[in-house]
Amino acid sequence: MTDAPHLPNDAPEGEALKADWADRMEQTVLDAALGLAPRLGWNSRMVRAACEACGLSRGDEELLLPNGARDLAALLSRRHDDRALAELARVDAKSLKMRERIAAAVSARMEAGAADLEATRRCAAFLALPTNADIGLKLAWESADHLWNWAGDTATDWNHYSKRAILSGILIPALTMRWFDGREAAEAFVAARIENVMAFEKWKAGKDFDAPLKTVTDVLSRMRYGAKAPQ
Repeated sequence: MTDAPHLPNDAPEGEALKADWADRMEQTVLDAALGLAPRLGWNSRMVRAACEACGLSRGDEELLLPNGARDLAALLSRRHDDRALAELARVDAKSLKMRERIAAAVSARMEAGAADLEATRRCAAFLALPTNADIGLKLAWESADHLWNWAGDTATDWNHYSKRAILSGILIPALTMRWFDGREAAEAFVAARIENVMAFEKWKAGKDFDAPLKTVTDVLSRMRYGAKAPQ
């Protein structure tokens, strides 16, 4: 590969250097892609052009980005996650109410992508295709996980997953609105959705949603063990 270290494959140092080269080259190709996407779109043609600009052959491209434009979309999303977290590192999350933390986190994530607006729009359109729905949802979940971790979430039960699922459901349309309708519309949407979630949480408080499961478990235990379930 271009500029790749020429060391024996079985040498630990060689493996580390090759991994480092791959990480750096991914970011270099991504930089090239951001400049090309506004004109070419987010597609295989753009990937090839970006790789050529970095001196990579088709064989290099297949090794570095085996899934082509999908891999570059993942790299862009994770770059935006890192950028948002760097901005959020300046904020004292503990000084904010939970709803304020989530609003700040989503806002930071939206603005992280706005720096590459035209390319991000092309990438968003690419991820909106039915064939790419799986990776779009995966990346939204990753982003939601990062934002909840920053907000101080420590849940390890089903709440861990429900929180990320709910935030993913906010992030996907919020990011789309930010890219195509502007910041004001996106911020208003996020504020309204957070109010909806808080109202739901308030309604849910005090209700035993495990009761139906407990009832079924008790019935099954009685059927197996008799009138009194084992303690």
